[in-house]
Amino acid sequence: MKFSLIVCTLGRVAELEHLLASLASQSYTNFEVILVDQNIDGRLDSLLAAYASCFALRHLHSAPGLSRSRNLGLSYATGEIIAFPDDDCWYPDDLLAQVAEFFDDHALVGGLSGRATDGRGKNVAGRWDRQAGLLTLENVWSRAISITIFLRRAVVTRVGPFDETLGVGAGTPFGSGEETEYLIRALKAGTALFYSPRYVVYHPEPAAEYGDWAVARAMGYGLGMGRVLSMHGYGVGFVLKSLIRPLGGSLLFFLMGQEGRARFHLNVARGRWAGWRQRP
Repeated sequence: MKFSLIVCTLGRVAELEHLLASLASQSYTNFEVILVDQNIDGRLDSLLAAYASCFALRHLHSAPGLSRSRNLGLSYATGEIIAFPDDDCWYPDDLLAQVAEFFDDHALVGGLSGRATDGRGKNVAGRWDRQAGLLTLENVWSRAISITIFLRRAVVTRVGPFDETLGVGAGTPFGSGEETEYLIRALKAGTALFYSPRYVVYHPEPAAEYGDWAVARAMGYGLGMGRVLSMHGYGVGFVLKSLIRPLGGSLLFFLMGQEGRARFHLNVARGRWAGWRQRP
């Protein structure tokens, strides 16, 4: 079973080196790395040359846009299992071996997702379910993130490309949601997708900065989720439930005198509502 790991990168060198080192240390070695480079210079050339003999590595170039770059990578992928590690995440040494064993043992499952931690056991990028189980249209929002998704080639062939109007660098207001939207299409096509917290990908804890730039980015994140909710017909009840946590967080941080964090969470909620109301 061969893996195709599609890595889209822009602006990072040291973080990407950390990821490549973790891939070179994998106990399971039947994989290829498809590196989609959005940089306009050759800053990665020497780094990639150093790893060219460690594993199969294809270096592609793309205009900015995460979904656009992933679609380019998909067109070159040759593996039976497709994954999308970020350029600043890294894998435990036995992750691919664990995932390969899962797919060998579960022939009817089309995809697997796990959780993200900071490498010391602390969850990052969301609150992850403690219990394993199938993904549904309701829980997909809390059981998957792009770096922890592994899909069979048949699923990718059926679902098609990522929506290039969604995600970082798309050139639209919708700065997130592309991987969840992809999984929603897979679920609607009848694909069985499974989540288990035992499969872990490492990712650094996002910097806790809540200046104007971060607050503006929060709106884009919210708009992306709201857009996906609208695209796939989620009702007002589900949307209102998705607003409870960020609105509660905004109120809490306001009362604590943390204005930046309060504005951040408020913008997440505002974005989700506004994105959902913009009917595609």
